[in-house]
Amino acid sequence: MKILIIGPAHPLRGSMAQFGSLLYNALKARGHGVLFHRFIRQYPKFLFPGKTQEDESKAPLEVESKALFDPLNPLNWFAEGIRIARERPDLIILNWWIPFFGPSYFAVLLFARLLRRTKVMLVVHNAIPHEKRPGDMLFTRLAFSMADYYIVMSGTVRDDLVKIRPNAKFILTPHPLYEFFGKPKEKEDAKRILGVPGRMILFFGLIRKYKGLHVLLDAMPRILRETPLTLVVAGEFYEDKEAYTEQIARLGIGENVRVLDRFIPNEAVSDYFSAADALVLPYLSATQSGITQIAFAFDLPVIATKVGGLPEVVADGETGFLAPPDDPEALAEAVIRYFRTGSMEKFRDNVRREKKRFSWDAFAEAVEKLADE
Repeated sequence: MKILIIGPAHPLRGSMAQFGSLLYNALKARGHGVLFHRFIRQYPKFLFPGKTQEDESKAPLEVESKALFDPLNPLNWFAEGIRIARERPDLIILNWWIPFFGPSYFAVLLFARLLRRTKVMLVVHNAIPHEKRPGDMLFTRLAFSMADYYIVMSGTVRDDLVKIRPNAKFILTPHPLYEFFGKPKEKEDAKRILGVPGRMILFFGLIRKYKGLHVLLDAMPRILRETPLTLVVAGEFYEDKEAYTEQIARLGIGENVRVLDRFIPNEAVSDYFSAADALVLPYLSATQSGITQIAFAFDLPVIATKVGGLPEVVADGETGFLAPPDDPEALAEAVIRYFRTGSMEKFRDNVRREKKRFSWDAFAEAVEKLADE
């Protein structure tokens, strides 16, 4: 099958660039002819709160791609539609994660399909965004109207999709692992690299309100009364950092919280997940999380909240613990229980067994199955 992927890729950074590149590799490994039209640029500056949209990693994830699609330039959309028609792909695959790209996806796909009938598949990461803006549903419906098939990775996204497209042809398959960050390092070696002796819990990824970092900080005094540890917050702030700094000072937990306000490059990710004793995801809402799939790639148990698709990945009492959302006491108890019961090694063994179902080959097979139907 000749497949065209459209989306961000290196030198752009972020999980969508990584996801699209890994999907490209998985489909090629199964013998398909795969083309990749990558974004020329991704977000306008007024929508991007980070420091840079460029991947500054020394070990980037690169695939063969061409910078052809500019979602910010309407004139480019029609040119891209012509290019797609000339390529004659059997299937076009696009990632969907925010409604901002709805108009550009709609225009490109409409023009391409007017010139040549081609099947379209959307990999839906979020059918409904975590942070809502005016026009979201209109833009989402525009893009979804151009798709023949949908892949979803959690029951939450499936339910949201069916509300928007009741007759959608879809398949639900788990989010695959992010294994390209390297193999786990010896825990003590990784702790020395980070300069974090003793027990360590990790909050990883972009800091946004819905991810609940403030809840984890509120839980820290209770945690520290039971077990001394360090919380490492590794990620770039996409909202007011000062509010978190003030919260840490007010709670008197500064000596036990290390905040790294920066995007972690690929080559450093292994240090954090190898040094950590657990990943903590105190999300207030979720669909699924690629961060859990990094943790599982490093055999790291996860303490998370019972929101969205997280309980579909984190098996309570087996590969981690689950707590109700927005409840600092319950979250603290889950962390305390994890260390008090000495669950880490048992959970790590369970993660090693469980993660086999999160393969990219299985995801590519789901693409094939859906397209064949």
